[in-house]
Amino acid sequence: MPPARRLLVLVAPVAGFLLGFLDFVWITRVPYPFAELGNSTATWAVAAFALGWWVRAGALRAAVAGVVLLVVAVPSYYLAATLLQGDDLSVIGAPSSLVWMVFGVVAGVVFGVAGVWARSAGWRRVVAVALPAAVFVEEALRFADRARTGYYPGAWWNVAIDLGLAALVVVLVGRSARVRLQAAAVALPLAALGAVAFGAVGG
Repeated sequence: MPPARRLLVLVAPVAGFLLGFLDFVWITRVPYPFAELGNSTATWAVAAFALGWWVRAGALRAAVAGVVLLVVAVPSYYLAATLLQGDDLSVIGAPSSLVWMVFGVVAGVVFGVAGVWARSAGWRRVVAVALPAAVFVEEALRFADRARTGYYPGAWWNVAIDLGLAALVVVLVGRSARVRLQAAAVALPLAALGAVAFGAVGG
């Protein structure tokens, strides 16, 4: 059964607060290379996917929940930085923070809906299962580029971790061998498209 609307209204912002706050705790307490999983666009996107998966039904509900999750997570992250590290709290209203919130709106809609679609059938299920894998593959490509150029030689460990998580998501979310194989095939071009988009935005 899908969660009640009242429960979702409570869970989405609380989960967002925990995502942002614990993300900062993670990157400051967990050793590398696993610390990189905290400050990770892929991890945040997959969190919205997981929330959509929990919502089960109702693409609009999942989209709104995903947006709330990721938008709330941004100020929560900076609040943790203020409380635990003494950073300036005013950064919450900085342009860079607002940009991340805008990205959170886009990612929340896409991955929140994907979480619901992953329980459906046909091409929607395949694309939905491929999306969380694709973001991990795309992130692995960025780490590979850092390692290759010598900017961060230890990034090869992060490449292995991200690719392992991509495979794990496909295995866990795909409900059959056929869906898993199709999703793995779709994830690769999606990851390439994401890399191009990320490079355009970042560059």
